[in-house]
Amino acid sequence: MTDIGPDPQYSPPYLPAAEAAALAARYDLTQVGVRPGFGAYVRELWRYRHLTWTLAKGEFVAENQDNHLGWLWSVINPILLGVAYYLIFGVLIGTRGGIDNFVTFLTIGLFVFIPISSALASGTKVLISRIKMIRSLTFPRVILPITVTLSQFVSAGPAFAVLVVIALLAGEPVTAEWLLFPVALLIVFFMCLGFALIGSRLVHAFRDLGNLMPLLTRLLRYVSGVFFSLEASIARFDGAPDWVGHILEFQPVAVALTLVREPMMAEFPLRWETWAIASAWAFGLTLVGFVFFWRGEGSYGRA
Repeated sequence: MTDIGPDPQYSPPYLPAAEAAALAARYDLTQVGVRPGFGAYVRELWRYRHLTWTLAKGEFVAENQDNHLGWLWSVINPILLGVAYYLIFGVLIGTRGGIDNFVTFLTIGLFVFIPISSALASGTKVLISRIKMIRSLTFPRVILPITVTLSQFVSAGPAFAVLVVIALLAGEPVTAEWLLFPVALLIVFFMCLGFALIGSRLVHAFRDLGNLMPLLTRLLRYVSGVFFSLEASIARFDGAPDWVGHILEFQPVAVALTLVREPMMAEFPLRWETWAIASAWAFGLTLVGFVFFWRGEGSYGRA
């Protein structure tokens, strides 16, 4: 009987586990699918920073490559939606709630909420939608929710520029406080990143949660003051406990909208508590989300 097995002389020598580990460490080889230490994970993320930006730009291009108008739809869609919302809530229903410049109020609400909702919807499912990439390549998986969130804000960049123009046309005076507009957007970005980090791991572990994201997004739209004054609405519910109003007013999405409105609208004076609460939300969500995501690093991509 002929032996058709591998020739022993060409087989790799057997190494005990300790020697194999020492050999791998000598050549900086790491085991795939194992969570690295927190410091090493942060350093690895920094090493892949160029990939993060490249993937974010790729996401933006891919979203618009099949449209004749391309990225212009990131401006056209919010404007058309704003016109529809203005006619429905500003004219027919009358939800102005004492807001003098309702056009700017509504524009800020819509133009800021759209990237928030998009980052929440896309970011939470990114580990599922990029499962082939995760299984094929070795890189810090946290790059994926960062990429999706960054892509949504890059896509919203032209809309934010149009927002400034609309505020000018609607009669808002240009003040030094407008310089805080990009700072406010940066804080909102980190809020969204925290949502994406937490949501992506939860949806990866419990796939059914992904079906609740559209409902959650719709709920946030109606309880965050996107197209109506949240303070005026809370004031009408005299019988409700005070803590209900505080939760609605200081939940992160409502705070994000107020944060952008304060420097851009004269009738909303800057309040330090708004910026303190928003910064706390941004820092807390990002930190907790990053640690929470890192703790599940070794499980991503598994069935």
